Amino acid sequence: MIVGHRWERDPVNKELIKWDRLKAEIQLTEDVAILSKLNYSLEAVQKWAKQSKQSLETQNEIAEYRLRLNRKQGEWIEANIPENGYSNLPNQNDRQEYITLSDAGIDYHDSPKFRILARIPEDKFEDFITNTKNNSEELTSVAAYNLLKNTIATKWTGDQESYTPEIYIESARSVMGSIDLDPASSDKAQEIVKAKKYFTKLDNGLIQKWEGNIFLNPPYSHPEILQFIEKLLNDLRDGQQAILLTNNNTDTNFFHKASKRASAVCFTKGRINFYKEDNSKTYPTNGQVFYYFGNNRKSFIEHFSSFGMIMVAL
Repeated sequence: MIVGHRWERDPVNKELIKWDRLKAEIQLTEDVAILSKLNYSLEAVQKWAKQSKQSLETQNEIAEYRLRLNRKQGEWIEANIPENGYSNLPNQNDRQEYITLSDAGIDYHDSPKFRILARIPEDKFEDFITNTKNNSEELTSVAAYNLLKNTIATKWTGDQESYTPEIYIESARSVMGSIDLDPASSDKAQEIVKAKKYFTKLDNGLIQKWEGNIFLNPPYSHPEILQFIEKLLNDLRDGQQAILLTNNNTDTNFFHKASKRASAVCFTKGRINFYKEDNSKTYPTNGQVFYYFGNNRKSFIEHFSSFGMIMVAL
């Protein structure tokens, strides 16, 4: 229409043009600070689409872009920022070398939500996007967050095969001098661990004899985790060494049993991204603990202090 001899802009077209511009910008950048700025613009477009009753297809397209953008922000947070809100860069002696959430343009209150999106397994996240759109349902962040809750609720009954990254395996090998036995392992894990002897699920390590220097990342299901830890504690002999890795569930029976016997423990700074059969990463819901058993505590402190806080037995 013409108003006062000037064209009045169509607000719908204006917002759709803005949306097309945002899509292009999002696809062209991996810079988290730029993504954070785009996120707030995208939020405004998303609100407009809902309030102006755009088609469900359009609303879901915008929502999907925003979920994927927030997931990228969460992956950056997971890689760089512990949950205390800041992280030091490689030069730890220079207090100017700190990187913070604000450096990435991420609001402190948004950080936990973005972390949740990053921790959702890739296959579950993609299935959620596809199924929601195919079922002509609304794609919401709340529904996405619930994916992680469902994953946590079922994590003790599903896949046991998560493997320890090489950096921790090599540190364990350096501390103990060798890894003679990995009693809860698999052929895939041994590509990295390279223990002199190992037991798979088919071998049932719980009924085998455990000897030498042991690296144990037990199954995290119950009651298996306690059974493996109790066997380790029962089978350890003087002069033997072992390094045990678990989640940092300090309220559990297995944690108290293991920590009371350990010469030293290391509480990791941040979470360990274990890897799966297809080499994809996992996103644990809490941090981890390494327990050292043996007489070479000084070496354990030397090699594991870079991973987190060390506590020793008095």
